[in-house]
Amino acid sequence: MSRAIKHLLVGGLFIMTTGISAATTAKASDLTLKIVNPQNLYDPTPNGYSTAVIVPGGARVAHVSGQGGQDASGALSPDFAVQVEQAYANLGAVLDGLGARPDQVAKLTVYVVDHDMSKLEVLTRNVKKMFGERLPAQTLVPVPKLAIDPMLFEVEAVVMLD
Repeated sequence: MSRAIKHLLVGGLFIMTTGISAATTAKASDLTLKIVNPQNLYDPTPNGYSTAVIVPGGARVAHVSGQGGQDASGALSPDFAVQVEQAYANLGAVLDGLGARPDQVAKLTVYVVDHDMSKLEVLTRNVKKMFGERLPAQTLVPVPKLAIDPMLFEVEAVVMLD
């Protein structure tokens, strides 16, 4: 095999291997969630969520287990609003641990024991406090109970990582 062909083969392998890693990872500038709230549907933003969120291709995604309202010692307040506030603080701590920010959360699923309309204001206030105008998609699931009897609220998340 001629020297020129060997150089072409080695150069081609180098380009292919460096091209593969560049092609399989998204650029940081491309890693922005796209919020979709179609104008022909009800506007969900006053209630603290978006209709849909698109995670760009090539992004890494983390699935965060449900965070309840336990404080660092494991204690749970009997007050729903206190549990919700603590659960979002716990979610914030998980995001910090992942090296992520609230604007990287694509989807929330919240579980509410004995849900009624009076609890929506508490939920909406806490979501807007944490996420501001960049509201993730969200589903609320009313449940009769959670893993621990005094637990009244739990939030899980899908997070896009840089």
